Amino acid sequence: MTKQLIAIASANGFLAVALGAFGAHSLESLIAPSLLNTYNTAVEYHMYHALALFGTALLSIHYPNEKLLSLSACLFVLGILFFSGSLYIFSLSEISWFGATAPIGGGLFLAGWGVLFWFAIGKTWRRL
Repeated sequence: MTKQLIAIASANGFLAVALGAFGAHSLESLIAPSLLNTYNTAVEYHMYHALALFGTALLSIHYPNEKLLSLSACLFVLGILFFSGSLYIFSLSEISWFGATAPIGGGLFLAGWGVLFWFAIGKTWRRL
């Protein structure tokens, strides 16, 4: 699972940088400032969670069969798709219902961090 997580994390990091560069160099004159701000929020959260995915990949080196790490990573990926993905599409299309799905992604991000916390607490308590 570690190699797959590193691949997914690095692909998402690459996409976040590429989409950020696209937004900074191509969108400024094409979309309204409020939509550009929304787009930039999508890029920020995309990168934060690409790094979170990388962190779960690093942890999986030491805990290769830990299901909570896999679950956390899956939730982060789904969060990227629902949160950042919906904001990217909304910013470029102005179709409002895409923006309305962003809270689902936010909930998935929170769930991913919660599961990662659950993993950490479980490992801490087992060592005592």
